[in-house]
Amino acid sequence: MTTTTPLVNGQVIGLAHYASRAVLETVLARTGSDFSQSVALRVVSDNGGTVDRDRLVSRLVGALKIDESAARETVDELTALKQLDAPTPERVSLTESGRELFETIRAGGSEIAARLYAGIPAEDLAIAGRVLTLVTERANAELAKA
Repeated sequence: MTTTTPLVNGQVIGLAHYASRAVLETVLARTGSDFSQSVALRVVSDNGGTVDRDRLVSRLVGALKIDESAARETVDELTALKQLDAPTPERVSLTESGRELFETIRAGGSEIAARLYAGIPAEDLAIAGRVLTLVTERANAELAKA
């Protein structure tokens, strides 16, 4: 039997996403957090540990393709869990606990990525990155028109 490499399409991309996310979910389950919470913690961390609440909500809506109320619920959950602090109603900051949680998730995700991408040539990863970025940009443009 001969196997052929499939062309990149939505199904191939989706299968890769869901398979790798399922592996990440094992890390998240050990920490008691979920995927949207991990994305929110990353956004705050990537912005120096403090970010405007509305900017965080907007980033969650855009990245996860969820509605604003679900994004706000994620921020509220993290605040209730003391992973985020709200020094003012307009801003949120990582707490020490939130920073530690994010570092645990980041380390686990990095270990997973190292295993999943091991042995793939850098030029193949660069090409895949360019293609997937272009597909994402086009899909986001389609959503903006809808």
